[in-house]
Amino acid sequence: MQNQMMQGNMNQSQTMPTHMNHGGHEVFDLHEVLSGVINVLDQYMIFRQYVKDQELLNILDRQYQFILDQYNITAECFSTGKDPSHPTQSYKMKENNNVVYGLKPTQPKKPNQSMADLKDQGISGHMLGLIKSTASLIAMTSLEVTNPVVRRVMADSIPNYIEMAYEIFLYQNKHHYYQVPQLSPQDMQQMTSSFIPSPGKPQMPPNNTAVQPLQ
Repeated sequence: MQNQMMQGNMNQSQTMPTHMNHGGHEVFDLHEVLSGVINVLDQYMIFRQYVKDQELLNILDRQYQFILDQYNITAECFSTGKDPSHPTQSYKMKENNNVVYGLKPTQPKKPNQSMADLKDQGISGHMLGLIKSTASLIAMTSLEVTNPVVRRVMADSIPNYIEMAYEIFLYQNKHHYYQVPQLSPQDMQQMTSSFIPSPGKPQMPPNNTAVQPLQ
């Protein structure tokens, strides 16, 4: 009788309305994600009035519009359970892939004493932190999403956040805000040669703990 009652409370996704096709854990996680993305958009809006470099301003505006569109289609498919009005777009950064390696002497960093001390270096650093943390949150959340449409939209957005973070990194690196030290050539060679592909097909042991069928 207890098993029958438990089965009576269980529904399959094919038999429920699409807007209800969500697990409880998924609903809470999506609320956290969508609230977090709103926070990113609000922070970008606040940052905009303090940006001085036109290149950084272009990055901020381009990323804001892309994140806003991604937020809209995520909220849409979350509320309907259906495909959004258009598929997830691919973010196209304007920076090239050239990275400056090595360290250049710079002034030590310290907390700002007033808003007058706020500079593009700090703003771009805040932008990078927001995008990186949001990418991690979306990646973790997508693993818990049961609705197939929302899961796909979430998963498709992760490469875009990676691309936006890389664009901000390249901007910072070019201006020596984010410097990249390297190992010595000898150490680099040793570290990059520490792993090799597996030779051939592994011999997997047999599984001896398989459940025997009931007699």
